[in-house]
Amino acid sequence: MKKIEIRKCRKDEIDDTAQFYINVVKRMMETGTNYPKWRRDYPDRNSVVSAYQRGNQYICLSEGGLSGAFVLNDDPGGAYEKGDWSVFLEKGEYRVIHTLAVDEAHRGCGIASEMVRYSLEKSKKEGCRAVRVDVVPDNYPAQKLYTRLGFTFAGEKDLERGIPEIPAFRLFEYNF
Repeated sequence: MKKIEIRKCRKDEIDDTAQFYINVVKRMMETGTNYPKWRRDYPDRNSVVSAYQRGNQYICLSEGGLSGAFVLNDDPGGAYEKGDWSVFLEKGEYRVIHTLAVDEAHRGCGIASEMVRYSLEKSKKEGCRAVRVDVVPDNYPAQKLYTRLGFTFAGEKDLERGIPEIPAFRLFEYNF
């Protein structure tokens, strides 16, 4: 594993982080591997600025460059109460990982795993009782990642996000 640093995105890194996501989406669309069904307009600069302003945008640096990014917050952005969670938790008692992405050149190096582990450790230190994620049903790489790291399946549900091409999401949880 390459030496990496995971931390909150700084203001002067917003543009680079936005461009990182734009490049990831473009590459996925070109290669037919757009498993999360991201669009040209999401994730983008607006979503990065919003997450940065809330203190939720994280980046992963390796060998001096941006190799990964994700959002960690307490906002599921949908009807998470529909999940078949093993433990009932109120919003704020758990964290949610969003828009986790790795640069094409760094795939297979364990960076996604490290970003998830970072999220778990940070959430536990902050007193959260769980970390939860939602995944597009045919995003098999993400499902494999989360289950390999100890997350358990919590149902496939319509989260009422109003995204016609994604009528339901597969839910996963990691309880502390």
